[in-house]
Amino acid sequence: MQTAAAEPHGRRYADRIAVVIPGLSAGGTEHVVSLLANHWAASGYAVTVVTFEAPDTKPYYAFRDDVRITRLGLPPGKTSRFVSTVAVWQRIWRLRSAIRQADPAFVLSFLTRTNVTTLIAMLGSAIPIAVSERNNPDAQPFGVVWKWLRGKLYPRAFCLVTMTHGALGYFPDDIRQKARVIPNAVDLPTNWTDRRTGRTLTAVGRLTHQKGFDLLLQAFSKVADRHQEWKLVIWGEGEERGRLQTLCATLGLKRRVEMPGVTSSPGQWIETADVFVLSSRYEGWGIVLLEAMAAGIPVVSFECKWGPGEMVTDQHDGILVEPENVDALADALDLVLRDSTLREKLAENAMSSAKSYSQERVLQAWDDLVASALAASPRPLVRRGRY
Repeated sequence: MQTAAAEPHGRRYADRIAVVIPGLSAGGTEHVVSLLANHWAASGYAVTVVTFEAPDTKPYYAFRDDVRITRLGLPPGKTSRFVSTVAVWQRIWRLRSAIRQADPAFVLSFLTRTNVTTLIAMLGSAIPIAVSERNNPDAQPFGVVWKWLRGKLYPRAFCLVTMTHGALGYFPDDIRQKARVIPNAVDLPTNWTDRRTGRTLTAVGRLTHQKGFDLLLQAFSKVADRHQEWKLVIWGEGEERGRLQTLCATLGLKRRVEMPGVTSSPGQWIETADVFVLSSRYEGWGIVLLEAMAAGIPVVSFECKWGPGEMVTDQHDGILVEPENVDALADALDLVLRDSTLREKLAENAMSSAKSYSQERVLQAWDDLVASALAASPRPLVRRGRY
């Protein structure tokens, strides 16, 4: 295990927080963890972030020096069933040890498999554990065993956090009674340069089946000839890159589509995006959609479960279309790309709507959760900042 920063010498905390997440690469959940860890550390908590990454892995998002990062050196990967089972038990025992070393009064875990692993690792402990679902719990594929374990273990959690009421509604009453809905907050880069040219359609996300970039390419191919001045840029990386590049060639889009990978700095894509499109088959929230709205970029999105329908009011601050309907997405893109007045209206309204998801409001909801968890913790509390 490796730590990024040691706790200040001689300081004694009872209100420590441990956050568990698979890794700290580019992604919406990773972004949320960096935001929360930095906020809580600035508020006087001793924060430890535990990941399963290799010891030399660098985080994509910036963390304060006083946020401790512990890497367990057991990153997920495709292996045989036997090796995978052994790795799971190794993660459980190393995680249990890492949490004991962090000695928290509250544990917060993100993502389904990690949530289950954390709850198993903490069996027998009275420390409050909150688990956060960051995707559509009904649509994401993670296996029968994990689903069964989730059903058995989630009722043991102090609290379940979802980002939408739709996702919360998936769970049974005994879990919903101890749940909170906390959406993502807007967290745009502070110093970004407007390099927009008026002709870049942008999509952002991991290159996976969930994100529906194959559907987007099919939709763009239907309108590309009508908008010769526009290009499509898909930011992100993932296992679908080869298949998407082949599809680009098949559709005759090689000169009209760019896939430059992950941006060198978080949120850099907003500098060049003139229209944003979300083509996901399903989502937990769709933080990039909200970021685009906050940055004054007109948006087009599938109204997939869950997230877009809670952020966007159709025809007011964005365009929503039937999920996975390629023709409907093509029609919406055609409408927005050809109408600059509509783009201006949608962008202005989107910026106003995005203010509902300010950092102050969202972080206060997380702070309320921490306060209730610490009040239920068996650890004695001390005033933050006391020695």
